[in-house]
Amino acid sequence: MLRVLPLDEARNFVTRKAVRLAEAEKTVAPILDAVEERGDEALIEYARKFDHLEGNSFSIPPSEWEAAEARVSSEFIEAIETASSNIREYAALQLPKETWVRFPDGRRLGYIVRPLESMGAYIPAGRYPLPSTLLMTIIPAQVAGVRSLCVASPHPSAEILATAKFLGVRNVFRIGGAQAIAALAFGTASIPKVDRIVGPGNIYVAAAKKLLAGEVGIDFIAGPTEIVIIAEDADPRCVAADMLAQAEHDVEASAILLTPSRTLAECVAAEVARQLETLPTASVACEAIRNHSAVILCPSMEAAVEVSNRLAPEHLALYDEALLPKIQHAGSVFLGASSPEAAGDYASGPNHVLPTSGAARIRGGLSSADFVKVISVQELTRAGLQQIAPAITTLARAEGLEAHARSVEVRLAE
Repeated sequence: MLRVLPLDEARNFVTRKAVRLAEAEKTVAPILDAVEERGDEALIEYARKFDHLEGNSFSIPPSEWEAAEARVSSEFIEAIETASSNIREYAALQLPKETWVRFPDGRRLGYIVRPLESMGAYIPAGRYPLPSTLLMTIIPAQVAGVRSLCVASPHPSAEILATAKFLGVRNVFRIGGAQAIAALAFGTASIPKVDRIVGPGNIYVAAAKKLLAGEVGIDFIAGPTEIVIIAEDADPRCVAADMLAQAEHDVEASAILLTPSRTLAECVAAEVARQLETLPTASVACEAIRNHSAVILCPSMEAAVEVSNRLAPEHLALYDEALLPKIQHAGSVFLGASSPEAAGDYASGPNHVLPTSGAARIRGGLSSADFVKVISVQELTRAGLQQIAPAITTLARAEGLEAHARSVEVRLAE
């Protein structure tokens, strides 16, 4: 089931596939236009069609909030307490701090940090409702100081609602898909317009975010989830478990082991087959393992790192810390035998909303820094302006912008 391939035969697995959104964009574009033009009227139509909305309200009634709180276990509340504390600590580390520097030549330079005014989190609630994603999207925004927090989820589970209440977020709207993204981007009578939309979703959600980027800030265009594992000497049971943990997300998920060890490769392949026999999510995981996953035999660990950097994976499990300086592209790195990817999914602290489909070449995961603006500030003394005046006026006149040059000279002519 899990293929073991030499590197020269693994072209389909080491060549990044393009995320194909064109067809989805054609489908969602009319939805976005309709919501922009007709607001709640269009939103209700699509919510009834796609989300099976009953009635005309997207809000969660008080009785449902109360029922959700009663349904979740004390162990669940303890789990989100632990996870939220760790996520909050890590998000605080990521937040840019205001900085000022006074230079001897008369320049005082720095930047101020200001939070966005509002954000919207999209929380999937299909096959696997994801309260953990609520923690990962809302907490960094809270740490950043965002005041208006909204959640869109087509069918929020009791766990999602209990987590929202724990976080103090009551603006939870029962709406999903492209119509939810449009509502958050444009605003309607029922749904507030936000500055940034974050969180994963299906291909239609991804297409909507892509089309609306610029109208609203987004995190990134998400594709199928993925993990790359680089190991030469590891417990096959742990490697197989990590591959299956990724594979059970979605039939399109990808799990790849890069190793120079044929012994490890064959043991992992056998272990994946064994663990699948008792896995409740095997129907999904089997398809992901069969179609999108592999063990790839590399000539060396250095070659494995080169392949990983080429893929720029969402998750990278790295068993040898000595290789870390050579890692150039990854959404999040899990270092050592005791750092399963599932720890990052839930409770260790770093965010699990991560770039997929090669986007890790240009950015890391969601962070508190995504919810602030770093605004440059500059102050010059007269002597400081005089020091750089020749550079300013020469460049201004080279560009044909005479008023720019004169705006400097008039200050120094007094």
